[in-house]
Amino acid sequence: MLAPASDRILIVDDDREIRELLSTYLKKSGMHVVAVPTGRHMRVALEESGPFDLIILDLMMPGEDGLTLCRDLRAGKHKATPILMLTARGEEADRILGLEMGADDYLPKPFSARELLARLRAVLRRARMLPPNMRSTEEARRLVFGEWQLDTIERHLLDADDVVVPLSGAEYRLLRVFLDHPQKVLSRDQLLSLTQGREAELFERSIDLLVSRLRQRLRDEAREPRYIKTVRSEGYVFSALVEPGDD
Repeated sequence: MLAPASDRILIVDDDREIRELLSTYLKKSGMHVVAVPTGRHMRVALEESGPFDLIILDLMMPGEDGLTLCRDLRAGKHKATPILMLTARGEEADRILGLEMGADDYLPKPFSARELLARLRAVLRRARMLPPNMRSTEEARRLVFGEWQLDTIERHLLDADDVVVPLSGAEYRLLRVFLDHPQKVLSRDQLLSLTQGREAELFERSIDLLVSRLRQRLRDEAREPRYIKTVRSEGYVFSALVEPGDD
């Protein structure tokens, strides 16, 4: 089955053979492909040939490596573009670091073009699972909801008395997803994908534990929650009004 012609893929890899191999294979699969060797070329392509539906990003490159580029992409106007990271190293620490930096999936070299295509399609499918008309709050330094404020720079909570409540990385990502999409029912699959990437599919119920931990941070009663409500057979919804706060 051919991918839709609208699927536009940007490949960033310093290995010419890999660029040519992937470009040829993905084009045969019905995709529009642009392939470049460096971060500098990536930025030019994003400005002149974008937008793209997905970026394939090599981790180990001379100059700016994939982690640096991934972090920059997540901090800029292309923050919502899915990223599939490639690397010659397959250690768990590298995989976790790539996901922490914002990659949506992680594929160690060597790999088959067919495997990469399957991963790429899975990433695109998860990215398109989100309901339409979702609101983004990326530009605000502080987000206010109920008696709480989230500092998006320091990544911690502030209660009504300005007491700091620290958050783990996973707790922050989950809360951030909820605050970006208030009053929208999100399934467990959507929450797992948005907070943890592809590897989270191995732990289907782990999102429930993470929601429980976040409720504790927010002092939210599970039986009568004020913020995170369970929607039976569907997932969770963040029910409070979210507004930008004073920086």
